[in-house]
Amino acid sequence: MKILLIAIGTRGDVQPFVVLGKGLAQRGHDVSIAAAKGFSRMISKAGLCHHPLPVDMQELMQEPQIAAAMSSLSGKLKAYRWASEIMNAQLDVIWKIGLNVSPDLILHHFKGALGPYLARKLGAISAPIMLQPGFMATGEYPQFLIASRSLGRVGNMASHRLINAVMQFGTSMMIKRWQKIAQPDLGPPMDLMQSYSPKGKAPRIHAYSKAIVPRPASWPKTEVQSGYLFAEPQDFTPPEALRAFLDAGPSPVYFGFGSMPGVDRERIVDAVTGAVRNLKLRAIFATGWSGITQIKSMADIHVLDAVPHTWLFPQVSAVVHHGGSGTTHEGLRWGCPSVICPLFADQPFFGQRVADLGAGPPPIAQKRLTAQKLTAALEIALSSSVQERAAAIGKKLYAEDGVASVCDLVDRGFTSPE
Repeated sequence: MKILLIAIGTRGDVQPFVVLGKGLAQRGHDVSIAAAKGFSRMISKAGLCHHPLPVDMQELMQEPQIAAAMSSLSGKLKAYRWASEIMNAQLDVIWKIGLNVSPDLILHHFKGALGPYLARKLGAISAPIMLQPGFMATGEYPQFLIASRSLGRVGNMASHRLINAVMQFGTSMMIKRWQKIAQPDLGPPMDLMQSYSPKGKAPRIHAYSKAIVPRPASWPKTEVQSGYLFAEPQDFTPPEALRAFLDAGPSPVYFGFGSMPGVDRERIVDAVTGAVRNLKLRAIFATGWSGITQIKSMADIHVLDAVPHTWLFPQVSAVVHHGGSGTTHEGLRWGCPSVICPLFADQPFFGQRVADLGAGPPPIAQKRLTAQKLTAALEIALSSSVQERAAAIGKKLYAEDGVASVCDLVDRGFTSPE
């Protein structure tokens, strides 16, 4: 099949699509991927055809409007208006890419809302790939934007329906604004969260682990929970300083806070350095795209930009992170206890799931993070009972193969399971 992947977002959103694209290409499919221009190296390394979108996500994350959106409602509203122009440009390019590639199958991030419209226009199949458990109503857990703890079956179901309605409205308005400017031939309005097939309803893919969030029994067979789209461990030659640090003592704790700018960078640095000092730990701190420059390497803390998690996590004693879907899955995959310090969106939900599973302490919101709280959380994470529980969950995740599951579905023509 000729396949177009539409990956919108930061590295945690894009990498699973790249991993899937590589798996599909290895099965003989012709795979293209539309993603931000900053991911060209990752995509080309996977052997895929990259159609760049007109945005650099790393630069975007450093814009003051993004930081403001993290801290206040007024900031979110201003950022929404500012981001509308960026989204209009991306929609225009996605539409042109889709028409030019003319794929048989479109697999898209839920933010790639033109997938169904392109599929209908081209007589193709489209389906969203959800990396978080919040896009199919269930009474078993709440929609992550509403709550991280159960609201009861009725409350949980209501939370999913509310957020679905809000997202449908917001996305439809975004497309209408773009349509007014670009004048594309979209046809009648569509349900943007559903799959599309000229022959009837196609499956939707929920790409997260059943070991973390079990599949609700009430879901129809068209809702396919594949497991997470893990990258295979890669050959990596570490910088000499990193190799020397790892060899110099006990397994360190990993600290990394993702792609989003932190609410209070100094707070994070003070909490991390304080906890490391209190517990006499060794630590690796990955600054990533967070913009944290206040921390420097010292005797017990090695600071770096980034390092492949598949290479590093088997060598650490615990991971402290923001709670994005990718890092949560990757940490548990290698049996690492997790301390989650969420900022927003799905992160509090995953933090609570890790705690409920016994693979880490209760989450600590970044705005409430202190050295004392982080010290107490790490004491729990490094306890033998939590380490054993994380190891047991890791075995379950390691046995899952989300990429193979989705590839098998594609090889069957991407039709609904019987």
